[in-house]
Amino acid sequence: MSPTLEELLARMRTLEEQLEQEYSQHREEFARRRAAMAEHFLELQRRQKVGLWPYLRQSRWPVLLSAPLVYSGWVAFALLDAFVSLYQAVCFPIYGIPKVGRAEYLVFDRADLPYLNVVEKFNCFYCSYGNGVAAYAREVSARTEQYWCPIKHARRLRDAHPRYPQFFEHGDAEAFRSGMERLRQMLRATGDPPAAPPDQPSSD
Repeated sequence: MSPTLEELLARMRTLEEQLEQEYSQHREEFARRRAAMAEHFLELQRRQKVGLWPYLRQSRWPVLLSAPLVYSGWVAFALLDAFVSLYQAVCFPIYGIPKVGRAEYLVFDRADLPYLNVVEKFNCFYCSYGNGVAAYAREVSARTEQYWCPIKHARRLRDAHPRYPQFFEHGDAEAFRSGMERLRQMLRATGDPPAAPPDQPSSD
């Protein structure tokens, strides 16, 4: 991997950390303002609530008719959730891979928003679960890929997971054979994506 790519990856990680710090500051500021104006703030939010029947009446028929198909996704998400949880519970201890914290990906904190009606609250809960399970499964899959097949594809991937940039170049057999165990040890150590790429020839 070239020094330029290493520098870009380091800058990306730094920017991500800065962005998270900025978000954290905004969340803290919002929490302070909310505490100071709690009742007034909640009353303003309640005024934005659309009642259940007006909400349903203003919905288009195609939207209402497609709702059962949307909600039937619960079955797929629940099965995926169960399988991923069972898979990492059984396999990760065998491989020495730290387990993924499911609670870090499934966050349900929008149900108490006073401007949401019961349907909107359910929709938020459903979206939180579906996207949380998808993110949870992606991290379990990414750790599995880092352990078994940390090789980049010949084609560029759209929105590859954070571990992918540290994988070995496509077709670089020597780097794969010599660095495989090192990448596994890095995974076993913390479970986090590698902070530095393994030794391998550059493809640039």
